[in-house]
Amino acid sequence: MKNILLIHTGGTIAMKLNTDTGGVIVSAANPLTMEIDKIQQFARITEIEAFNIPSPHITAEHMLNLKDLIAEQTTSGEFDGVVITHGTDTLEETAYFLELATSTDLPIVLTGAMRSSNEIGSDGVYNLMSAVRVAANENAHGKGVLVVLNDEIHTATNVTKTHASNVSTFQSPQYGPIGIVTKSGIHFHHAPLSRIFLPVQAISKKVAMFKVYEGMASDLLHAASTMGYDGVVLEGFGQGNVPPTLLPGIRHLLSEKVPVILVSRCFNGIAQDVYAYEGGGKMLKEMGVQFEHGLSGQKARLKLLLTLCSK
Repeated sequence: MKNILLIHTGGTIAMKLNTDTGGVIVSAANPLTMEIDKIQQFARITEIEAFNIPSPHITAEHMLNLKDLIAEQTTSGEFDGVVITHGTDTLEETAYFLELATSTDLPIVLTGAMRSSNEIGSDGVYNLMSAVRVAANENAHGKGVLVVLNDEIHTATNVTKTHASNVSTFQSPQYGPIGIVTKSGIHFHHAPLSRIFLPVQAISKKVAMFKVYEGMASDLLHAASTMGYDGVVLEGFGQGNVPPTLLPGIRHLLSEKVPVILVSRCFNGIAQDVYAYEGGGKMLKEMGVQFEHGLSGQKARLKLLLTLCSK
């Protein structure tokens, strides 16, 4: 039987419904710890509570602490995999941070829940069971950081939360899951081609992100420069275009040696230098804007942040 390190961070999976007020609240005692016997049939579990907070409270510093905790606990070779329980709002960001910041081939699997522990149809224990099964599976090695919910296995790079409340919220637009969880086993049908490792030791930089909209002015970009941001990510239109009103701000950032990264705000497709009109992708690339293919704005922001912090 495999040895799995289980790290709790909080989130809905560790919360309960207050029946008096109808609000979902943080539970003083993590309800998952009372269900661990159901999970032990799949692996020997060692539990650690890193923190117990809602996922909107998670910061890059928390993610760095998780990275360090994983490195510290897995150095001895005692564990065959790692499972992290996490709130769903920022789960994809923590997963992608760990994808970039860790270099181990050990399975690292994040999971969460859309319904708290005492709600009808609670999905937390089942998702945790599935995540442990994946982390204990030999075929999960070398596939990078994974996200497992609702019987699907996704890569940290591609997965995103697509629905505010539905249990099937986590999807990988354009790419789909890389495997499924069934009663009989864990089935992978494809794998990532490559991984990027950024050896970050501290969070010492600031990166801003803006979703581009029609007629967007340059004042926010000038403000980012004035406020000491070290990089900016833009979610542009379509294949990677912005309004011409944004060009002065982009030129200012580039003149100040502040990197500007462009992604598409579309779920599918990539940003690329196609259009040569004012504000088009071809013009932006010639100005020095960098294109990030296939990443959402929030993940492109994390990649730029870790890149800057690793220098």
